[in-house]
This record gives sequence, structure tokens and C-alpha cells, in this order.
Amino acid sequence: MSSIRRVVVTGLGAITPLGNTAVAYWEGLRSGTSGAATITRFDPAKFKTRFACEVKGYEADNFFDRKEHRKMDLFTQFGVVAADEAIADSGILESGVDKDRVGVIWGSGIGGLKSLQEECISFGRGDGTPRYSPFFIPRMIADSSSGNISIKNGFRGPNYVTTSACASSNDAIIAAFNNIRLGLADVMVTGGSEAAITESGVGGFNALKAMSERNDDPTSASRPYDKDRDGFVLGEGAGALVLEEYEHAKARGAKMYAELIGGGMSSDAYHITAPDPSGSGVVLVMQNALRDAQITAGEVDYINTHGTSTPLGDGAEIKAIEKVFGEFAETLNISSTKSMTGHLLGGAGGVEAVACLLAMHHSLVPPTINLHTPDPEINQALNFTPNVAQERDVRIAMSNTFGFGGHNTSVIFRKLNH
Repeated sequence: MSSIRRVVVTGLGAITPLGNTAVAYWEGLRSGTSGAATITRFDPAKFKTRFACEVKGYEADNFFDRKEHRKMDLFTQFGVVAADEAIADSGILESGVDKDRVGVIWGSGIGGLKSLQEECISFGRGDGTPRYSPFFIPRMIADSSSGNISIKNGFRGPNYVTTSACASSNDAIIAAFNNIRLGLADVMVTGGSEAAITESGVGGFNALKAMSERNDDPTSASRPYDKDRDGFVLGEGAGALVLEEYEHAKARGAKMYAELIGGGMSSDAYHITAPDPSGSGVVLVMQNALRDAQITAGEVDYINTHGTSTPLGDGAEIKAIEKVFGEFAETLNISSTKSMTGHLLGGAGGVEAVACLLAMHHSLVPPTINLHTPDPEINQALNFTPNVAQERDVRIAMSNTFGFGGHNTSVIFRKLNH
């Protein structure tokens, strides 16, 4: 086997509740803006939760031919838009890259929920005669995102989608990372997207009693680590990265945001929706990521936590951080950008990886907003970057994402030390 190769990030893209480009997204993070507001995609009046973090000002006609976007669910559109930005940012198409050596591995936890809902409602309202759109299956399936990104750009390398609930994007990033490390590709487009702000998405999570019902004040509803948190806020959008083998990027004079140095995976093996309150699976995934990156806990500067604002999940993750980082836990900056974006489910790891990379690039840690009444059950001696961004030279950043089913993932980035 050839030696393990280094992997760098050469392109970023994002479409989020805070802004529809990576630059606009960063401005929202930096300024501590909430993306939450009353739902506009449908009439939420009869729902327990009537707000979410929607992408704003998005018009498909600005990005796609009308005939083209009719064939795509919104989650696929978001994925293609974010990937287009990252690809353009990387300059890879202008470099004469061998497209046989460029792949796409994408993450989505649910896929085309809106398309599935619409077709089922249409059938249920009919006389039982099956009249389904020929676009129904291609719109619904989760791999339509990676397929469309590949087709649009002619990338013929490894191509598939990872689905592991809210850990999907990080699993995609790790898989893309390993394809380059092992010499199976030179460049990979990766990240994830989700568009689950639908009647069935909101209704389903309400039935699980997972989402905040703070309808009178949506902008303060996502409040990780706060005593008064009452559940997560649903978000949507996409985050994209172009990963590239270091020597390949260097040879073409590419800008490099950072090096991806490690990824970890584990399972709670505990419950289909609840986290293990001991945090044992989260301990294991962070230990695995540190081991893969060949660094010690004391070298990490910033953790973008899973931090969904749920009563059980927040505490379990912090217990795990205290165990893994020990004496160094209080020297870390910790923040949950879900306090601003809401929870993008399978797309979370994509937008949060972008947040980590921009935090490194700007030497500024985005805040955890709405942290006003510290939860006495959570160690408030830790630096949760409350409410206001903090300047810091972020040399190494970790991003955690966990999903229903007990799926845990962590990725680690490092500023380049050429």
C-alpha cells in the first residue's frame, strides 16, 4: 500500500439560514445572528412548533434552468448550490484536473422529504389510481445530491451519499478524506444538505417532543447549555468543502484553508433516539479522532459541538469533553453554532465544518448565543463562548456531530504548517 497522503481544504461553499454564501454565512456567525423566524414554507398555525431556521431569499430560478430544478428536491438544489460555490472557490475546474480522479461523497439524513410528502398527499387525495411524477424517485432519493453534483461537473471518481441521521455530513467528510489519503482520488467534493422544514418534518419531530416550542420568541429558542432550553430548532441548507491531496494542491498553486488531519466514528449502542447519558460513545469518538490525527487533547483550541439545545444531549457531550480533555477542558473555546443556524440534521456537519475553517481563517470563534441562564448541571467553568464571538488563534479545531441511532462522528482540522 502507498503511504498515507495529506489532505487539505481548498474550497468552501454554504447556503444557510444566516446567508446564502460562505461569506454571508460567516458574517451571520461572527455577529451572533439568529436565523429563526416563523415558518413561511407552509401554514404552521396548527403545529406545536411554528418556527424554524429557513434559508431566506432563495430563488431556484437564479441558479437553475426551470426545467432542471423541477427534477430536484430542495435538499438537492441546496447541495448543488453550495458545491458550485466551493468548486469555484477552489479553482479546480480551471486547473486542468483529471476528472477521473475527482469524486463526490455527500451527506443527507433524510433526502427528498418534501417530494415524498407531496406525492403521497397527491395519491391519497385521488381515487386510488397511481399517478406519480416520473421525477418522484429521482427527487426523493438521498444520492440525487451527489449524483447531480457529479453530472454537472463531469466528476467520475467515487460517488455516493452517506446517511447516518445528523452525523451524515461528517461521515461523508471522513469517507472523502480516506479516499484521498489512500490514493483512490486526488480531489473530493464533500459536505451535506437537508431540507426537512415541511409539515411531515415538523410534525414528526414534534411527535418525538424533540423541538423547542418557544413560539413567542423564536430567535431565542435555540439555547444550548442554557437552563431554560426546551429542544432544538429545525434548520435547512448545505455546507460544502473541496478536499484535495496536498501535493496536488501545492502543484497548482491553490489556496489552502487548512489541513484535515483526522476523523473518528463510534456508536452509542444505547437507544435509537436518546443519547447515552454517560457520554461514553462521545468519549470514544473524540478519542478515535485524536488518535487518527496523531495529536493530544491539549493541542485542540476549539470544538464546534453538536450542541443541539436538547436537555439530555448537551449535558452528555460536555461530560464527554471533560473526560477526554481533562485539565485542558477549561482552556478550550467551545461553541454551538446551532444556536444561530438551528439544526440542519444531515447537513449539520457540512455547515459546521465550514464554520470551523472560517474560524481558523479569521482567528475568531463564533459564539453560542442565547446562553443567559447557565445550566447548573453543566460545568460553566468551561468557555462556551457565550453570546459574543471571541478572538483566538485557532490552530486546531474539532467538529462533533451525532445522530439518531447512536451514530457519532468527529473531524479535526489544523492550520497548515507547510
